[in-house]
Amino acid sequence: MSSRLLPPAELRLRIDPASLGFADTSELIELPLPWIGQARAEQAARFGLRMDQADYNLFVLGEVGTGRTTLMRQMMASEAALRAVPPDLCYLHNFEAPEHPRALRLPAGEGRLLRQQMAEFVKLLVSELPKRLQAQDMAAESERITAAHKAEEDRAYAELSAFAEARNFGLLREEGRMVFTQRDAKGEPLTAGTALTLSHEQRTALEAAEEALRTEISRFLEKTRAGELLMKEALTTQRRRVIKPLLEHQLQEIRNKLRKQIKDSVKLGQYLDQARDDVLDNLELFQPGAQTNADAEADVETRIEALDALCSRLGVNVVVDNHGMQGAPVITDDNPLFRALFGSIEYASENDVLVTDHSRIRAGSLLKAHGGFLMLHLRDLLADEQVWEKLRRFLRSGRLQIEEPGMVYAPIAAVSLQPEPLDVEVKIVLIASVDEYYVVQEGDPEFARRFRCKVDFAESFLATPESHRATAVFVAHTCRRLGLAHFSAAAVAALIATTHREAEDQIRQSAIFAHAEALVMEAAAMARGRGASLVEAGDVQEAIEARRHRHDYPEQRLQESILDGERLLDVSGMRIGQVNGLTVVSLGDYEFGFPVRVTARTHAGDEGLLNIEREVKLSGPIHDKGVLILQSYLSALFAHIAPLALNASVVFEQEYNGVEGDSASCAEFYVLLSRLSGLPLRQGIAVTGAVNQQGEMLPVGGINEKVEGYFRSCELLGLDGGQGVLIPQRNRRHLMLAPRVVEAVAQGRFHIYTADSAADGMELLTGQPFGELQGHAYPADSVLGRAQKTLQDYRRACEASGSPAAAQRRTRWLQTPALPPAEPRRRG
Repeated sequence: MSSRLLPPAELRLRIDPASLGFADTSELIELPLPWIGQARAEQAARFGLRMDQADYNLFVLGEVGTGRTTLMRQMMASEAALRAVPPDLCYLHNFEAPEHPRALRLPAGEGRLLRQQMAEFVKLLVSELPKRLQAQDMAAESERITAAHKAEEDRAYAELSAFAEARNFGLLREEGRMVFTQRDAKGEPLTAGTALTLSHEQRTALEAAEEALRTEISRFLEKTRAGELLMKEALTTQRRRVIKPLLEHQLQEIRNKLRKQIKDSVKLGQYLDQARDDVLDNLELFQPGAQTNADAEADVETRIEALDALCSRLGVNVVVDNHGMQGAPVITDDNPLFRALFGSIEYASENDVLVTDHSRIRAGSLLKAHGGFLMLHLRDLLADEQVWEKLRRFLRSGRLQIEEPGMVYAPIAAVSLQPEPLDVEVKIVLIASVDEYYVVQEGDPEFARRFRCKVDFAESFLATPESHRATAVFVAHTCRRLGLAHFSAAAVAALIATTHREAEDQIRQSAIFAHAEALVMEAAAMARGRGASLVEAGDVQEAIEARRHRHDYPEQRLQESILDGERLLDVSGMRIGQVNGLTVVSLGDYEFGFPVRVTARTHAGDEGLLNIEREVKLSGPIHDKGVLILQSYLSALFAHIAPLALNASVVFEQEYNGVEGDSASCAEFYVLLSRLSGLPLRQGIAVTGAVNQQGEMLPVGGINEKVEGYFRSCELLGLDGGQGVLIPQRNRRHLMLAPRVVEAVAQGRFHIYTADSAADGMELLTGQPFGELQGHAYPADSVLGRAQKTLQDYRRACEASGSPAAAQRRTRWLQTPALPPAEPRRRG
């Protein structure tokens, strides 16, 4: 099969706007937005979200812009709506172990109800208890108890006074202290001088009397203290007897307002009973005494602090409030820091000590997503090793312990807090690229095992009339969501064509709809600029051209270097050992094609084929592989005259920034054969394509950019009707050329040729037959016949020289400019 000239109709897919079945996209806004071209991913996602077993979390992989996040969030929301609303989560004070707050789950909405009821309960305590404790009947009973104690104390004091009086002592109470003095026979206080005049017997009797009085005073004080304790117990019992019914009534009302059939009903009942006992044990805080001095004022401050602490203990911390929610929660955490994801404990500084309590516990995304779905991005998790390890432990156990990891390194002392761990049921949806997915699969299989459902978003899909219409629905939804003008059917057809162009395939569409969405916005801006209410196909094309113009400065400078003569490029005539190859320059956000001259030199020797790019380390492994395959094919063509006596070199002229890819192997093959055969090659025909060991031309990437890049170069230098591009036949379906190129082909000013084999391409470039082996030789007038004669001449020259090339030393001096660090490597 020889090379074929492609007609204009095969250079670009044309979509008939009438086949879309609508006039403009305003007719489609009521249709649901489908998963365009992602049937496999949709099925896998629905399966994973509905699977209730453990470790069936979802690993969503695909390229950025394929809609993996948006579509998954939509499906999560629809599936969550079918689930029950999860319970609220509260943290309560632990009266038995304050450093271990207790967790309580309540039906949705009852967390805030319990918090409100306990807050009202505290208000009732502060307002009602002092009134109850100071009520008239309460005061009368307290006075009776106090009076009884006072009477008993006075009676005991009278006995003590009589005891002292009988022994000539005077007794006096001063501010709770007992003071006694010795008296003489006249009843006067005994002075120090008088005491010295007493005899030994008198002093001994005096000391014995004093000791007996001290013993009696001790008995009196012990009896008084015991009496005070009994009085306080009696007062406490009386207060508890009066207040306890009020507390039990209020707490019972709280129980009645909450649902009784809950999982943690026993825990709630225990908490309310302990709260009642805590209030009864601290009733004195609600009964202030008289404040008459500074000590009393300090005592009041202490009492107020204690009362505040009591009220704080009765507070309810609702860390997860699902009040008013319909279905299960759907949470996307785009900033999964440790505290934001797993929860935290806040601290406050008091007297150079960090303190906290149950009210300072905060829930993270995991707790908030309990019973529902949580979306995370793998890249965010990998950026923080501490988050990664904590998540691994959570996935292993299913239990979450809220902690504040930084407190271990706190510069000052801290009051520790360890909240009760929680069983969390959440389905995690992890978004990642394909590369990240396999890195985790290999590097952390234990973690990967927890994500058994793989949701793989495709980069492209087979185009059908249904997918074209679905793309139109996507455009309609985008216009409505962003408030843009709607698209006509012709505009949608032009936009669909760009999805084929991006996929580099006439029968497939690109699934990266983020690019399509950007084009929708830009085309709508073009229509708005001309004052139109409907976006037309011209607006889409204008937006495409404007985008290219914003990015094509590097391409423009390279094309200008050709026009200025800085870069050598012949687009007419015939040359031996020289052809125009095609490369693609990738700048990350923009790719463009650019021609590069490929040349070859040959002479007698036995060193074989020298790839200069490889020798100076300006080529990548794929390009080197292509050259080795080329060498293998060349050797197979002339195996009948082996061993070959050939030294050959191939180089990309004026290329200093590196080459990767094997799409230039055909061009390298052609220049080698041209040099060996002495036949010139058409310089107007640029070549791209890889060659295998059987001489077949293989498809290459970036075909549209390569053709258009060479077309622009020919336009600058002047189109003469003889220029064109030779591409592999297998690349024909990948053509989605710009309308300007198609128009030039239709006018006969430019041509697109295809070939199945390298032989067909050689015949096109030389105008001579390639040649078929006849016995042990090729026909003399064929390309291979001429090359065979040259190789035989080389062999005779080597034999005549008498020195094997293996013993020869060679030194090469290659001078190339320094490599600009910002310049990209070309894909040949």
